[in-house]
Amino acid sequence: MLNIGVLNQGIVIDHIKVGGAMKIYTYLDLENIDVSVAIIKNARSNKMGRKDIIKIEGTLNGINLDILGVLDHKITINIIENGEIIEKKNPTLPLHVENVLKCKNPRCITSIERGIPHSFRLTDKENGTYRCVYCEQSAK
Repeated sequence: MLNIGVLNQGIVIDHIKVGGAMKIYTYLDLENIDVSVAIIKNARSNKMGRKDIIKIEGTLNGINLDILGVLDHKITINIIENGEIIEKKNPTLPLHVENVLKCKNPRCITSIERGIPHSFRLTDKENGTYRCVYCEQSAK
């Protein structure tokens, strides 16, 4: 059995859908932040069968972890201090996101013009569907 040590201070992103850890790693730009990161892929889970986990030692100052709800709204974010979980968060789907999702419509202004943000609004909370504010292209 794999054993990853206990964090004294940091963040554990748990209950990530299998295969989703690298997407979150890339989105948070963890490669370019000076923190230790452990990615556990395809871990056994009683609740989900299989899951991914990300353990981050240290703090992520200035990063909005709630936006992770767009990438996977069923994850759990555990904030660790002195080896104890001091806060558990379940991110919700934000009503509006910018530059998290990319519009796939080749005719959309975001595909044609440079510098225009990819802006989406939540249109179906139950299914996690967002629509581009410019062309109405859906994204999940």
